[in-house]
Amino acid sequence: MSTIASTGPDLTRPAPGRRPADNLAHVSGGGAVALLDETIPALLARTAAAHGDREAVVFSAQDVRWTYAEFAAEVDRLAAGLLALGLDKGDRIGIWAPNRFEWLLTQFATARVGLIMVNINPAYRLAELEYALNKVACKAIITAAQFKTSDYLGMLQTLAPELERATPGDLRAEKLPHLRIVIRMGAERTPGMFNFDDVMAMGGDAERARLDGIAAGLTPDDAINIQFTSGTTGAPKGATLTHRNIVNNAYFTGRAMAFSERDKLCIPVPLYHCFGMVLGTLACVTAGAAMVFPGEAFEPGEVLAAATAERCTALHGVPTMFIAMLDHADFGRFDYSALRTGIMAGAPCPIEVMKRVVSDMGMGEVTIAYGMTETSPVSFQSGVDDPLDKRVSTVGRIHPQVECKVIDADGNTVPVGERGELCTRGYSVMQGYWGDRERTDDAIDADGWMHTGDLATIDAEGYCNIVGRVKDMLIRGGENVYPREIEEYLYRHPAVQEVQVFGVPDPKYGEEICAWIVLQPGEEIDEDGVKAFCQGQIAHYKIPRYVRFVEVLPMTVTGKPQKFIMRARMLDELGLSEAKTA
Repeated sequence: MSTIASTGPDLTRPAPGRRPADNLAHVSGGGAVALLDETIPALLARTAAAHGDREAVVFSAQDVRWTYAEFAAEVDRLAAGLLALGLDKGDRIGIWAPNRFEWLLTQFATARVGLIMVNINPAYRLAELEYALNKVACKAIITAAQFKTSDYLGMLQTLAPELERATPGDLRAEKLPHLRIVIRMGAERTPGMFNFDDVMAMGGDAERARLDGIAAGLTPDDAINIQFTSGTTGAPKGATLTHRNIVNNAYFTGRAMAFSERDKLCIPVPLYHCFGMVLGTLACVTAGAAMVFPGEAFEPGEVLAAATAERCTALHGVPTMFIAMLDHADFGRFDYSALRTGIMAGAPCPIEVMKRVVSDMGMGEVTIAYGMTETSPVSFQSGVDDPLDKRVSTVGRIHPQVECKVIDADGNTVPVGERGELCTRGYSVMQGYWGDRERTDDAIDADGWMHTGDLATIDAEGYCNIVGRVKDMLIRGGENVYPREIEEYLYRHPAVQEVQVFGVPDPKYGEEICAWIVLQPGEEIDEDGVKAFCQGQIAHYKIPRYVRFVEVLPMTVTGKPQKFIMRARMLDELGLSEAKTA
């Protein structure tokens, strides 16, 4: 078993193999730093043994504070309760909630007994929830009662009205045929559902005695997590990740930030995303660092207050989060003297924002990271000692044990500095899309290369720059949005004959969503009607901000829609211009 030093790694020299060879855009992180050959429960047990008395978890809004020893004990309580419910290794269990201690416990308790945790986006609505639960045949779901405008229990009851008469643990629902167990958070009782606190108390001596034996039988290559990522062909895809995938990505991410047990990471990014659960919680556990959650969802004042009160040394966020913090009315009254590092990722980073984070928040060792859910997620990351100009203009250099290349349309590796599609290979590449061999084979070729769909360049020093997207995915406020998925949903409306969805620049969210629609003859609907049709059915961030009705869509002679023409016309109409980003 590999071990982690109690102090930060030596980052004074670049790892071998990070520069391109033969003037081609092909880099390798090398194997000088060994992979961790352990599962998530083995990792947590090792860290709790080494740092049991050190603070591990703080949930400011829920007034929860645990040491590593206490955290591991709480994980075991939940794991034993899940066994008492009859859940077995390989069963899929959904988690649908904002950032709460119950989410964190679920992440580690499911891993403890080999259950496959299915991350469900807190913004999902009816159609998305139904698809996700059925696609991977979830046997159980742990859910919050509600969050913001989302009535989670109400949506579950709409999809499974049989809950009203069901015995908890024995649901038989027509629309959700695989789901048997619903576990709700909170003290109120709901027909057909268990309460989370009750499950925490269900495990007896028999279940506790089974825990270590089950954990010992797990392997690093077992699937442990399914994360849904939107697809260009409509339905979301369930990226299936293993212990090896995410434990090691967390480890290498922590190394790049020189993490140790002395660090405290403020985590305002959502846990349902790799950013929160891999680069956040798991990265802390690999180093024995503390994880601090300011609130259920991002609120800039709460983040600044928590970072100050807990003396956080690191802070994660997407660029829009950092912008909101920097522009907060009370920014000047908080103390940033403990801050050192963190990750800014999820969307292109405006250069001026990066400079302000360094100068105004004291995060002189902040890093930029790039990746995708299917690669666990990070492939490239800047180091704490990289020159600032590289940190504001690139996504850094390749991680250890990962290989990347940039290819042209024919699959040939391009020369250094030329753009093409970025491909990734190594331990971090997912096991595949759950139950979807065809789309897995489309994404991962016969030689193991994951085709990211991102356009990139790699320079002579091995620094990568993301310059666009092969297809038309857009990123709104750190969320990947695939136009095809929205188009497929809008086509359900009887008034819609044709629709094309694309992104336009937005100063707050990076990109906003625009839909051009051709109506069926004789049909009528207005912009508000389109948005109303989307409300409650697709996530709020996927609902088009701009809707335009046109007679015809610009097409090529072969009948392909020309989104670049539509986008140019919208920029002109709205008086928008492209924002310069790193």
